[in-house]
Amino acid sequence: MRIAFDVSPLSHPLLGIGNYMQGSLAGLAEAAAGQHEIVAFAPTSMRGPARIREALADIDVEVRPWPLPLSHAARTAWSRLGRPTAERLLGPFDALHFSDWMYPPQRAGVRATTIHDLVPLHHPEWTTARTRSMHGRKYRNAARTCDVVFVNSAYTGRDVVQTLGIPPERIRVAHPAPKVVYRVDGPTSGIGVPYVLTVATLEPRKNLQVLVDAHRLLGDELELVIAGGEGWGEQPLLGGPRIRRLGFVSDEELACLYRGAAVVAYPSRFEGFGLPVIEAMACGAPVVVSAHESLDEAAGDAAVRADPEDPVAFAAGIEHALAERERLVVRGLEHVRAFSWRAVGEVFLRGYGEARRER
Repeated sequence: MRIAFDVSPLSHPLLGIGNYMQGSLAGLAEAAAGQHEIVAFAPTSMRGPARIREALADIDVEVRPWPLPLSHAARTAWSRLGRPTAERLLGPFDALHFSDWMYPPQRAGVRATTIHDLVPLHHPEWTTARTRSMHGRKYRNAARTCDVVFVNSAYTGRDVVQTLGIPPERIRVAHPAPKVVYRVDGPTSGIGVPYVLTVATLEPRKNLQVLVDAHRLLGDELELVIAGGEGWGEQPLLGGPRIRRLGFVSDEELACLYRGAAVVAYPSRFEGFGLPVIEAMACGAPVVVSAHESLDEAAGDAAVRADPEDPVAFAAGIEHALAERERLVVRGLEHVRAFSWRAVGEVFLRGYGEARRER
């Protein structure tokens, strides 16, 4: 097969969707084993090609970025106008896999996408107007036109079926995995004191104010360390004592932070999967995670669960994780063995192939 894969989000710093895209492309190339051609394409900003090439540097795919001024407007116009077809720009292909950022028209072949979550539909107050508009159009197009829809969890799959009306036989679950940098062996952070680590963009859905309030209940022994980029909406109050905000950090720095943490806490109100949960486990950290059902697959039976709306409950969860550290670390390491990017690539190839045979 010749597979055209939209990698537009890789033109930005890698967060959840970008990390999933990078990992799934690596897994797809590994599963393809040279028997299928993969073309990673993107209409992108003028700085985008360098970032995309860096993100895909070690992955066996052909990279074809198209630098454009006003690239967001160009992607939107291409999607909404429905011309020219992707074949005009890429040549013939057997499958086209598009991202959250656009839904390019095509003349033939399997049509596929990945849906990471339906937060913009269920909780528009947690997202920006641009995200609501962009994702809403993509969801409608996917429901109408896609032969196969990949999701990052069975929870998201059920949500897509119920909310978008996509038939369940079109859904394929492809759980994410930690990058190889996230492992037990390696250096730890230089924080120098015991700390609770959380990893999140500063946005309402990540619910960091509950963690800040829980941290105040824990006494003076633990710092709260926050890694993650700038966000939007109502912000947590991070100016208190024993709170250290690091901003966006590299994968290597984050792995060190995970390995050095007394506990990793993830109080998110809603996730498609929750990749930081298994990253932390892969680094040998005990994890406390929101009890919301969207995090069930990431957490398994290897994390402490706590009510994400109750600081007292989250503080108790952190204390429980500290007390049960050794048991949770062992369970976490066992749990993450079930996830691999190669498996994601195999799900993608099967999905394309089955849809191709059914066309």
